Amino acid sequence: MAKDDRRTLAVSEPRTVPWLSIVFGYGPMLPFAVGAALAWWRRDDLGDAILYLTILWGCAILLFLSGVRRGVSFRTEGGPTFIQIATMLGLFGLGFLALLSASLGQTVAAIALLIAGFTAVAILDPIAARTGEAPLFFARLRPTQIPIAILSLCALLALKV
Repeated sequence: MAKDDRRTLAVSEPRTVPWLSIVFGYGPMLPFAVGAALAWWRRDDLGDAILYLTILWGCAILLFLSGVRRGVSFRTEGGPTFIQIATMLGLFGLGFLALLSASLGQTVAAIALLIAGFTAVAILDPIAARTGEAPLFFARLRPTQIPIAILSLCALLALKV
């Protein structure tokens, strides 16, 4: 192996949540809360459109979070772990199935899949942070960030059932 075929990384990361992660962590949660509130307020065609857009937003964010998991795995000491890849694939699968369900008019199924995916993120990301498979600050960010999406999606589910 040639000298420049390997790289050693020394990473120092904060346990505190960086300000950009606060902005880009909580900012994308706002459309969930606003969408759920507006869908409940407008129980007409506009409310249905808002609900559908909120579901699509949820699909996009869950698919993005699966990509975050894959991206983090590129910098894991010793290379990607089975758990990182399985989590990424699971989140991607839930996001894609939710998107497919929404596209087929199965809004209840789409919302349920999104709730499952975001609940997985809320549980697994803090664990991954403690085991070194995700940034340390995920242990502090995810338990307060992701419930905004989960509660908003539960409100949408209650509206549809």
